[in-house]
Amino acid sequence: SQQGCDPFAQTQRSKLQHRRARINQQINKEMRMRAGAENLFRATSNHKVKETVALELSYVNSNLQLLKEELEELNSSMDVYQNDSESISVPMIPLGLKETKELDLLVPLKDFISEHYGEESVLFEKEIKEFMELRQAMRTPSRNEAGLELLMEYYNQLYFLDSRFFPPTKTLGVFFHWYDSLTGVPSHQRALAFEKGSVLFNLGALHTQIGARQDRASLPSLNQAIDAFQKAAGAFNYLKENFSNAPSLDMSAASLTMLVRLMVAQVQECVFEKMTLLCAQNDFLARLQLAQEAARVEDVYSLVHQTMSQPHVKDYVPFSWTTMVHVKSEHFKALSHYFAAIALCDCPAPSDAELLEQEKVFLQFHVTMPEGPSLRVLLQDPEERRKLGKAHLKKAIMKHEEAMRIHGLCKILRKMDILQEVLSFAHKRSLSKYSEIDHEEDFFETGEAPDIHPKTHQKPEIKSPNFSQVKVTDLFHRLGPLSVFSAKNKWYPARRVHLMRGENGFGFTLRGDSPVLIAGVIPGGCAAEAGLKEGDYIISVNGKDCKWSKHAEVVQLLKSTGKEGVDIGVITLQGSECPKAADRKAAVMSSGSGMLKSNKENSRKSLMNSKSASTLLVWSKKSKRSKKSTYSGVPFTAVGDNEAMY
Repeated sequence: SQQGCDPFAQTQRSKLQHRRARINQQINKEMRMRAGAENLFRATSNHKVKETVALELSYVNSNLQLLKEELEELNSSMDVYQNDSESISVPMIPLGLKETKELDLLVPLKDFISEHYGEESVLFEKEIKEFMELRQAMRTPSRNEAGLELLMEYYNQLYFLDSRFFPPTKTLGVFFHWYDSLTGVPSHQRALAFEKGSVLFNLGALHTQIGARQDRASLPSLNQAIDAFQKAAGAFNYLKENFSNAPSLDMSAASLTMLVRLMVAQVQECVFEKMTLLCAQNDFLARLQLAQEAARVEDVYSLVHQTMSQPHVKDYVPFSWTTMVHVKSEHFKALSHYFAAIALCDCPAPSDAELLEQEKVFLQFHVTMPEGPSLRVLLQDPEERRKLGKAHLKKAIMKHEEAMRIHGLCKILRKMDILQEVLSFAHKRSLSKYSEIDHEEDFFETGEAPDIHPKTHQKPEIKSPNFSQVKVTDLFHRLGPLSVFSAKNKWYPARRVHLMRGENGFGFTLRGDSPVLIAGVIPGGCAAEAGLKEGDYIISVNGKDCKWSKHAEVVQLLKSTGKEGVDIGVITLQGSECPKAADRKAAVMSSGSGMLKSNKENSRKSLMNSKSASTLLVWSKKSKRSKKSTYSGVPFTAVGDNEAMY
């Protein structure tokens, strides 16, 4: 079994994922029925039939509505993903993994191997099965580092699959089916990019689940949560920047923008929690800092709430998410005012030495200046501090009440005791502080406290996936080096040539390795007589496969042949043949540098082709091919630097 794969886990989370799969299948069935009924409704002119079909349609539509509601509730089961420690921390929003259908690649890949590569396809069944097992395993990744590595490994393996089996001009004819993680609606595409994108989405989703399960009461776990949400943001952002026209809503640009912002907000919330753990209890500046951190969290959640409320997003984002985000923005606004009040009311007035620094910080603390005396007087006068503190508490209490009101509007969130506890605890804490500093003889009208200027000491980072951290070997490496043996290259059937060694050797120059290239053929030499051409690649010597052989190995094999000569297997890439020497001379003489130009054109065209092959997803990996082994169409003249004559 694959490491990092957890197919039989009977955890709460895997039960949710099984329920998700079941709902997805039912949605699929209902949508097929709906399509059939709509076609019938359009096609028939019989009133009786029309009535029956209309009834059937309304039934199917209400079923779909119920299924979507069930899926929404499932998407909102955040509590299952949280940790089960005693400490109370606000729940975070995790994403469920996208489900996919089984995929049988045995026949299509075998066909491609025999047609395109001219190899005995039966010999590659083991590799194909290994690839399919890896795909099966990555459908149920475990919720830890090993699960993330499994998804990365499969993603990296797709790079090789793409280069080996997906030519720029045609597809393999297989469909990749994936379900939308938010709506459950199935989509399919022939493009491998859809498969890559969906795996990338699941990488992000798995990071969100790892982030949500951390017990954020301790510093190490908080840092892990921050890391997980930053990496989730990175995966969704990478997907948004490198993919276009994904067929499912969850991978649309608008949806991914929303997810990136949501993850950044969750990071910012963790940063606030981190500051509460690190801050000195009754230090004035530390309290101001907490108030500003809370204002920053409110800021980013307000942005997420706006993003979720946009027309093309709000229809498919679970209502519980939108509500949760709205609740958090009000909750953190309340906290920013609460900590401002605590700083003013619980911390002693500054000494002369502290005054200058406190004044400097307080100058940039509010969005607008509070009414009343100058800052210096305010900071030194306990009564003025109490007045402003009271105004901040009044605003905090209003915002706590607003958070609790919004929370009460969503029946799914109402079931989440932990969120309820957090909100009412914060509310009660502000109320008791207010009654503690409220004097019966207060005759002044409590003023309007200005908002707190948002500021953070740790800006969230969007951490792009680092694909190179998981090393994979190309499962199909036996097909030969990718620089030649790829889906986009075509070559003529392999030729077997029997070669004798003359007095001046074989009469050709060789260059590069894996595979070794015949860079030049001496007119009238043994190689020319035997029919070897400039631009041929040596793929075997005396029956020994040399596709991956280094320069020196091939030379050694050739040198060790006796009088009986040697059998060489070669292939010629289509589009790389060079005209015979005599014709070439004539061509060059008649058209000046015509031939070089057309070669340049060809190489530019092939570059263009290779670009269009991956328009859907720009790979972060370029195939590394050493300079010396690239084939150039320069007419054969003298022996170049890395060439040797044999």
